[in-house]
Amino acid sequence: MDIKTLIQKISRGTVEVINPELLEKKLTRSLKDRKPLCIKAGFDPTAPDIHLGHVVLLRKLRQFQDLGHVVYFLIGDFTAQIGDPTGRDQTRPKLDQKKIQENAKTYKSQVFKILDPKKTKVVFNSHWLSKLSAQDILSLASCSTVAQTLARADFKKRWEEQKEITLLEFFYPLLQGYDSVHLKADVELGGSDQKFNLLMGRQLQEAYGQEPQVVMMTPLLEGLDGVQKMSKSLNNYIGINEPPKEIFGKVMSISDELMAKYYEYLTDIDLQKIKGLHPKEAKMMLAEEIVAQFYSREDAQAERTNFEKVFSQKELPDDITEYPLIAGKEEALVDILVAVGTAGSRNEARRLLKQGAVSFNGQKVAEDTWVPQPGVLKVGKRRFLKFVKK
Repeated sequence: MDIKTLIQKISRGTVEVINPELLEKKLTRSLKDRKPLCIKAGFDPTAPDIHLGHVVLLRKLRQFQDLGHVVYFLIGDFTAQIGDPTGRDQTRPKLDQKKIQENAKTYKSQVFKILDPKKTKVVFNSHWLSKLSAQDILSLASCSTVAQTLARADFKKRWEEQKEITLLEFFYPLLQGYDSVHLKADVELGGSDQKFNLLMGRQLQEAYGQEPQVVMMTPLLEGLDGVQKMSKSLNNYIGINEPPKEIFGKVMSISDELMAKYYEYLTDIDLQKIKGLHPKEAKMMLAEEIVAQFYSREDAQAERTNFEKVFSQKELPDDITEYPLIAGKEEALVDILVAVGTAGSRNEARRLLKQGAVSFNGQKVAEDTWVPQPGVLKVGKRRFLKFVKK
């Protein structure tokens, strides 16, 4: 594959590349010298559960690894103590070091579902940022201006609304940029909302006499609602650690409009191949492809078969969960839904009941005082629970 075709391939699903000519130069030099490029991506360990929104970027890192380059998976344990001000209308609360380390472990246990462990270096920026002297910090601060920092949209908005901005927050992009200086990064990947921070890395590298990194920005993937950015806090996410059945079912619930984006950002499938397909078939193929990325192709095919059985043929799934009803033991329905993981909390269980999302043997169950009895309970479109007498 020639360099230009290669760049076209790795640029699929990005919203901006700064600058593509330099990327071509770096790739050409890497091939000639047989020296892998340093590909960097930083992760703030404040919300460690990885979902498909993160996968967009992680797949791009894997593409570079498949080309022989080395990925530096940077966990910002030092910068997390400041908090990234991007998109924030107020100062972030500080995260304690113990929580950061716990979150970092969770990250590491998930990313290797996508990244190649042999071509991944997991690094923590506290290893070098904590060693900077006061003189080093002052030197770093001289590489940017107050006017430049206040020009960024989030700071400008807070300044105009007279909301507090701490001097500490001014240092976040500088420290993130210094990570690129320390690692001598050739390419840095980040979300489109990170443009200011990513460009700071280029600016600091030039100030420190290094060749600037190429910046590749990936889009912010909409969640299941098709409107808001995928986020666990908004409950519109698909987590990569969720069971295959949940991933498959959630993908099947997205809109046809959103499906095209998921194909482009989350798969390598030729987009021309799906244009003639019926939307339902295209969506099942997408769901199968995404499940296969985190589990096996056999798991994905099994979930497709199961989905077709339940929703097309109106049959019950093969792996339906059983719940024993013990004589003389009274249990509230909301407690059972929470216990089996069908609802995240008692409030959520009550909300599902009020919305008419719960039915028993085909009949709606609206009251939390309903007494469980042998039969099949259906919650939402995809979850089933079989009550059995013990």
